[in-house]
Amino acid sequence: AQELFGFLSEDVLTYVGRSLRLPLSRVYGVATFYNLFTLTPKGRHTCTVCNGTACFVKGAGEILAGLEAEHGVKAGGTTADGQLSLVVARCVGACGAAPAVLYDHELAGEQTREAVLKRVKGWWSHT
Repeated sequence: AQELFGFLSEDVLTYVGRSLRLPLSRVYGVATFYNLFTLTPKGRHTCTVCNGTACFVKGAGEILAGLEAEHGVKAGGTTADGQLSLVVARCVGACGAAPAVLYDHELAGEQTREAVLKRVKGWWSHT
């Protein structure tokens, strides 16, 4: 359903629940448990900052703060122009390359605040 509509609206969750004969609370519980599901429309691009222990220790917090400040969006949100969704992951499984960032699902390791801001800023020039 998310692949078809881009996100899971309340109407879609209700439909899924009825189709599976499950209460809406159970469907909602699954949709909110897994971070790949989203209840709001996502931006054209997604930047996922790993906030696992290794990434956090090596500067993921600075990267996240820089993105929030530069683009006026909080983690879990999307910019007003719909260009960028900012996501925080508990762990992306790339601890040896910390801090790790996913750019539209493409993994990049050993990122710096400056490198991330530069790469994400480039998304606006390619619209």
